[in-house]
Amino acid sequence: MAKDPNEFARSILDTIIAKHDPEALLEQGKNPTAVARGMRGGAKGGPARARKLTASKRKSIAQKAAQSRWKKKP
Repeated sequence: MAKDPNEFARSILDTIIAKHDPEALLEQGKNPTAVARGMRGGAKGGPARARKLTASKRKSIAQKAAQSRWKKKP
């Protein structure tokens, strides 16, 4: 994932455009079929992982994420 918010927004825009314009994917050198398969798998992965985690493990992951978000930057 891009660190810069503008790069992240651009990647989202490129994804949206690619869904509606398969030729845009070909210009980027990507196979539209492979991209579609990858998007389906990615949508399944997060919820499947969440179902396997125990409540205490989910809590520790959430606490670590919160600490990371609120950590003071030098």
